[in-house]
Amino acid sequence: MTDPTTEIPVVRFGDVPLTIEDVGRLSRRQAQAVLHDDSGFRQRIRRGADFLDRLLREDGVIYGVTTGYGDSCTVNIPPSLVAELPQHLYTYHGCGMGRLLDPEETRSVLSARLASLSRGMSGVSVELLEGLATLLRHDVLPLIPAEGSVGASGDLTPLSYVAAVLCGEREVLYQGRQRAAAEVLAGIGMQPLRLRPKEGLAIMNGTAVMTGLACLAYERAAYLARVATRLTAFNVLASDGNAHHFDEILFAAKPHPGQSRVAARLRQDLHSDRPPRNEQRLQDRYSLRCAPHVIGVLEDALPFLRQFIETELNSANDNPLIDPDREQILHGGHFYGGHIAFAMDALKTAVANVADLLDRQLALLVDARFNHGLPANLSAAQGPRAAINHGLKALQISVSAWTAEALKQTMPASVFSRSTECHNQDKVSMGTIAARDCLRVLTLTEQVAAAMLIAARQGIELRQRQQHAALLGDTARQMFEDLRDRIALIEEDRALDGELHALVAALRRRDWSLYEQ
Repeated sequence: MTDPTTEIPVVRFGDVPLTIEDVGRLSRRQAQAVLHDDSGFRQRIRRGADFLDRLLREDGVIYGVTTGYGDSCTVNIPPSLVAELPQHLYTYHGCGMGRLLDPEETRSVLSARLASLSRGMSGVSVELLEGLATLLRHDVLPLIPAEGSVGASGDLTPLSYVAAVLCGEREVLYQGRQRAAAEVLAGIGMQPLRLRPKEGLAIMNGTAVMTGLACLAYERAAYLARVATRLTAFNVLASDGNAHHFDEILFAAKPHPGQSRVAARLRQDLHSDRPPRNEQRLQDRYSLRCAPHVIGVLEDALPFLRQFIETELNSANDNPLIDPDREQILHGGHFYGGHIAFAMDALKTAVANVADLLDRQLALLVDARFNHGLPANLSAAQGPRAAINHGLKALQISVSAWTAEALKQTMPASVFSRSTECHNQDKVSMGTIAARDCLRVLTLTEQVAAAMLIAARQGIELRQRQQHAALLGDTARQMFEDLRDRIALIEEDRALDGELHALVAALRRRDWSLYEQ
């Protein structure tokens, strides 16, 4: 839906389940967060908080409310100190390290936490939910260190920075500057919260960081699969390859849906019905011929992984949970991020294989022994100056380095569970580390793809100098013309880092429309 006063699409929390794309739009400021105004939703939230208040008055024992946390659950908190416990929780967890989450990542974390708490089973107040929505609407972003979570009991340390900011403590990024949270909250007219007895635990004891990052990783991976397909079409053309490798009947014989979809996209981009140009070369090397089989694994994994991510996104994943209808306290382990850990370990492996595929395509394309008549290193220099120009020689080395690092990152994080917190958290998910690893693999693979865009622009133009080489698909032809506008033909050696950064940014923005299906 759209807010008529702003014309910005609205994502309404507490109404229908969120999608990965909802989180993506919120992370890019392409949508506004609004808390559902339905009276039934708000009454359900209030019933949970009121039930906790009544239990406290009746001297009920509630984990994390009248007891210490984790291994300290046997420590009873004196009634006079119960109100201070949430502040102590986010205070002593203020030990995060490493880089700060970037603005898109931080917005995705806030969105994921708000989605979970809006399920109405966390015993929090409507005011807390409104506080999170206000941070998103005003783009007040807690400075969240990336390191320090083992993924159970949820993302405690990074989410402590969200809890502290809601209370007017620590620092935020606002309007491009790091500022004190208290100062910024006052500026936007938001009163710092005084957390109710369970609210510190509800904010922190969940999977919002890993899930928010997973949503961003999914979107980037889905776009990369399409980019890699288009690049493969470009590379088949530049290499004077055989488009008949992607024949429809051929792929009907092994009908993995994603693999077949990649082959169909390649048929759109290439003259799929033409015979091989070289009768002595009936089969191209695997990195071209088997591209649908490699990219298809990623394509086929995405729907499966979407289920894991979106189920987690729309779950109540803190502990204990509060059933406001039966008025029960439910102690469990929903903070465990195993599904996200598996999804991110699987996704980074599929993405790294795509990086490896493109790396192999480039190795063939720059090598005069294998590129079927193109100049070495795709250098466009001619005459005497050809001797001192080196084309894409160094770029191919960098692509090899980025690919190697991506492949190295595919060790599954989830198998490195550590017993921690006095053996209370004796089996943990490592989901946040898996998500961070996946984002790193995606960054490296985007760099590989950016380099391949330069190589495709260079290789096709050089092939066109030798013979007519036309792209069949309109969008593929338009994309190549766009690349020609963005990237000058490399005739004299030049530094390419500026162009690489610009192309990576274009990939992140998803500048090119790639295939309707």
